[in-house]
Amino acid sequence: MSKCGKYDYDLVTIGGGSGGVRASRWAAANAGQKVAVIEMPFNPLSSATAGGLGGTCVIRGCVPKKLFVFGSGFHHDFEDARGFGWDFNEPKLDWKVLQEKKHKEITRLNGIYGNMLKGANVDSIEGSGKLLDNHTVQVTGPDGSTRNVTASNILIATGGTANKLNIPGAEFGITSDEALTLDEVPKKVVVIGGGFIAVEFAGIFNASGAETHIVYRQPTPLRGFDEDVRTTVGENLSKRGINVHAGANPVKIEKAASGKLTLTLDKGGPVEECDLVMFATGRSPNTNRPDLGLKEVGVELTKSGAIKVDEFSRTTAEHVWAVGDVTNRINLTPVALMEGGAFVATCFQDNPTKPDYEYVPSAVFSQPPVGTVGLTEEQVVQKGMSCDVYISSFKPMKSALSGRDEKFLLKVIVDVPTDRVVGMHMVGADSSEIMQGMAVALKCGCTKKQLDSTVGIHPSSAEEFVTMRTPTRRVGSA
Repeated sequence: MSKCGKYDYDLVTIGGGSGGVRASRWAAANAGQKVAVIEMPFNPLSSATAGGLGGTCVIRGCVPKKLFVFGSGFHHDFEDARGFGWDFNEPKLDWKVLQEKKHKEITRLNGIYGNMLKGANVDSIEGSGKLLDNHTVQVTGPDGSTRNVTASNILIATGGTANKLNIPGAEFGITSDEALTLDEVPKKVVVIGGGFIAVEFAGIFNASGAETHIVYRQPTPLRGFDEDVRTTVGENLSKRGINVHAGANPVKIEKAASGKLTLTLDKGGPVEECDLVMFATGRSPNTNRPDLGLKEVGVELTKSGAIKVDEFSRTTAEHVWAVGDVTNRINLTPVALMEGGAFVATCFQDNPTKPDYEYVPSAVFSQPPVGTVGLTEEQVVQKGMSCDVYISSFKPMKSALSGRDEKFLLKVIVDVPTDRVVGMHMVGADSSEIMQGMAVALKCGCTKKQLDSTVGIHPSSAEEFVTMRTPTRRVGSA
């Protein structure tokens, strides 16, 4: 039941992305609160004055990126089809059609988010929000006009923003925001970065017909993922025709009179005559674009610029909360949704609830993709655990006829004293779909004995998860 009393609202949320919308809807629909969401006008490109309901994931992140993964991935399907007897003229991607359909879809989803808020009786306020005190937010509208709204509680869910490296010529490069709105496929592109965004976009550009280069400073991509996964993905990048520059750091970007770009590296020769340089060098919490007024009300930030929160998403300022990427915990849409729901239970339903970060699955939509849940081999060693590691690396059945030179990887990590499965990792087709089910198993405390007693589906790649019997190695403390 609403208790806003002297305030305009029980809750005002700054930011209409996944976490903010989830929290606002549930607070209104499930807890009977009077709620408003402040979000900037819709635009595929994020800026200090543009955003849109749905946030990064829906408008300029997960959703459009996955559509591009689907769209570009047909290139490899066509290649494989010839090995199965298909004969056809060389197919051609119409990038403009893909862009138009993508834009139509994210516009539709943006509208759905608005309708969901309306259906829950949440007020949508267009503009940017700035905290004036612990109960007051100043809203600056698209026309520059301002007004104040008050609330018993304020939730900050402003997400993150893409980074560029601080190197000479950085202004000539783009980020994932712009990459998702390109009018045409560049003939030659270099992606800077080795994280999941870099790997995914390298795959998209490559499969769309661009000569693609990827530059990362470590020997393998995907820092933080299991080392066997990293090695396999690195090998697959090269086998798919992507030019990999591992162990190299970008030094500068230069633009010629012709408009062509040259990326100079600290190792190896420069990457010359590029049409596009894309930075995929991480994201930062969106705490200063525009000014949120955090410092003035006592909201402390971490060294990374994220909002500092406790285990219940409370900031250091009373009545001010934060969820999602702006807190830099686990920056995934489903995690922001979880945090938003936990916030509502804690703040409005007299049920203090901590977000549960154990066994959060994740995926990398590289080509082929990665699915993972639980601990990596390196993490169990760091924790001093004793674990058996089971690995199966093989060419999938499809390759027998397609001729594709590429390996899948399946890996299971088992805690020896308890027999509990603590990590599962896969590189291969449908790995993200497969890993969602495995996440349920790990969450339920699945043991290796239970995996072994499960009948597999044959022929499939996933059956390897339940047929590996002999450990590849034992790691960690004895």
